[in-house]
This record gives sequence, structure tokens and C-alpha cells, in this order.
Amino acid sequence: MQRHPAHIAMFTVPAAGHIHPSLEIVRELTARGHRVTYTVTDEFAAAVEAVGAEPVLYSTTMPSAAGGGEYPEEEIPAITMFLDEAVHVLPQVKAAYEDDRPDLVLYDIGGWPGLVLARRWGVPVVQISPTYVAWKGSEESLPAVAEARMRDPRGVEYYARFSAWLAENHIDADPDRFVALPERCVVTIPKALQPNAELVDGHVYTFVGPCLGDRSHQEGWERPAGAAKVLLISLGSSYNNEPGFYRACFEAFGGLAGWHVVLNTGRHVAPASLGTAPANFELHSWIPQLAVVRQADAFITQAGMGSVMEGLACGVPMVAVPQAVDQFANAEAIARLGAGRHVAKQEATAAVLREAVLSLIGDPGVARRSRELREELRAAGGTLRAVSVIESYLS
Repeated sequence: MQRHPAHIAMFTVPAAGHIHPSLEIVRELTARGHRVTYTVTDEFAAAVEAVGAEPVLYSTTMPSAAGGGEYPEEEIPAITMFLDEAVHVLPQVKAAYEDDRPDLVLYDIGGWPGLVLARRWGVPVVQISPTYVAWKGSEESLPAVAEARMRDPRGVEYYARFSAWLAENHIDADPDRFVALPERCVVTIPKALQPNAELVDGHVYTFVGPCLGDRSHQEGWERPAGAAKVLLISLGSSYNNEPGFYRACFEAFGGLAGWHVVLNTGRHVAPASLGTAPANFELHSWIPQLAVVRQADAFITQAGMGSVMEGLACGVPMVAVPQAVDQFANAEAIARLGAGRHVAKQEATAAVLREAVLSLIGDPGVARRSRELREELRAAGGTLRAVSVIESYLS
């Protein structure tokens, strides 16, 4: 059915792993004539403009390239960070949309102000989830999760503040249910990766797989002439302050015949601080990661969901070295699916990393499984299916 052009507002948090999964969806929405406004910080405004959306700028309390800071590794400080951000951002975006109400709201799993405003405005709302979703029966575990968190005084404070914030905004909801149980959701991971996928409610959740696009707003990357194999090493954009790990990679792959290694150190570790890099390495504090993954033969990753989706979509075997939060579950999933290896952070020595990469490259079963998963992701529908679902909720 042809839909009339609408104003669609997108809400998320200023982190690459939250913003990138929505960009191609937004690009397609704008290509179909919809007006998309996107709440974002200066750091990501250019990426939003590149896909045709209008940035709605706000200030952030979260770690950023401009403001510095690191993401907390403990669970309660991590979820408190998202609450702090929501409380800080809501008044800003509420004022920005006072005379420009959207017809539909999209929100990422961390874009809680969007859900609050959608309920205030009485407009349709669709979540875009770049990670695992709830399944029938999983909500029964939420009270036990809350009870465990509230054994810590920080957890008690978190729930008290969250409940008060919801009440102030006229929302009668339990904080955990508010976060975990959306009304409608487009899921940008494949169903194969989802725990208990057979129990996920298909009326609420639609698995479309990754919506990667061409990332034309980023720089490109060219495979060096003469490189028989390319290895990408990246711990992502959040939990990457690991100079010892990077030096172990120097030892593991420095001078390895035929291999060219691209190492992303992130913003916390200056490449020069690691000393002299092996001749077959190129070091960066930022890379256009998808452009490199598409040309790589192997990928050592922290197993953030965005990186996992890129690796699976490109059929690249992965060595997952998780650092924090959901990365541990993602690393186990990579191994379970037969697309790579899970190496614990404390076991990631030079010898272990080298053996893991070389064994993956030499395993025809891993190559076959990587191809199968790549085709499964393509068949899920990606961006076009996501947009069709979203347009179905426009009045």
C-alpha cells in the first residue's frame, strides 16, 4: 500500500553501536519521501545528515570523543548511565519537538525519551533493537533480576530514580518492563542468533537481520596490493583501553608471512604509545570498520553486536575476545553458530590468538558455515523489510 509522506522521529543514544543499525533504515525512509528527524549529538550529526535525516541536537552525559570518559564495565553503573542520559536528554528533545510533533516515533533500545514522548503524544511507536529481545516467559525472570540488583545500594537508587522519572512523565510501568518489553519491534539481528527464538512473539518482533548499507558517509579502505590475507583487529568504540592486548597482537601476527594486519586502537590508546609496530601492521585510532571487514579474511573482535553483524554479513570468520556487558553472550553465540572462536580476555595471549586465527582460516567447516549464515542474513530482508514494517504502522 502506498503511504503518504510522514514525519518520523528517531531517538537513540550517542554511540556507534546504537546509531549505525538505524542509518540505512532512515536512508530508505527518506528515499521514500518521509521526513525523518533524528535526535543526535554533534559527534554523529554528519552521519545522520548523510542519510537524509534532519539532526535534532542535544548535549549528552555519556562518554564521547569530545567529552572523554569510559563506559562502566559493571552492570548497575552501566544501566544507571542510560538512566542519567534519559533524564538529561528528555527536556531538551521535548522542547525541540514542542511545535513539530512527529506522526511516528522510532527508538533504539537506549532511546527511552522517545518512548516517553510517543506515549505523551499518542503516536505509534516502533523500537529498533540491535540485540536480543524478550521471548514468551522471559518476562517472568524480571523480578528476580530486579531483586538481585537491589541487593546493591546502587541498584536500590537506580530503581527508585527510574520509577520516579516514569511517574513524573505520567507512565505507570515497572522500569524493567518499560525497557525490555516494547509494543512493536524491528530486530536487526538474524533469528539464528536469538536465544529461544521459537518463543519470540512474531506479532511484536520482526527479525530483519543487519541493515548495513554502504556507509558512504565514511571513508573507504583499500586492501594493499600483495596482501595474501587481511586480518582486522578491533575492540570497538567503547571498551577498548587495552594496550597490553594490542601488544600481544604485535607479537602474534608481526611478520606473519602474507598477512596484512589492520589494528584499530580506539580513542583511549594512541597508536604511537604502543611502540614500533611490525612492518605488516597499520594502526589507526578510528577506521571505517565495515569497509575493512568486507575485504578481510579474519576478524578479531570484542563481539559487540554491531561488529558481530558485520562479520556475519560479510562471511568473515571471527575470533571473539569479549570485554564487557553483552559481548560475552555474543562471543558464545559466534562459537555456537560455528562462525568463529570464543577466547576469554584473560587467555588472549599471543600464542592463543595466533593459533585461533590460523585454525579458523584453515577450517573448511567454518568457511562453509560462514557462507551459510551470510546467505541467511541476506534472506531475512534487511532494510527493505524493516521499512515495510515501520510504514505499516503509519496511519
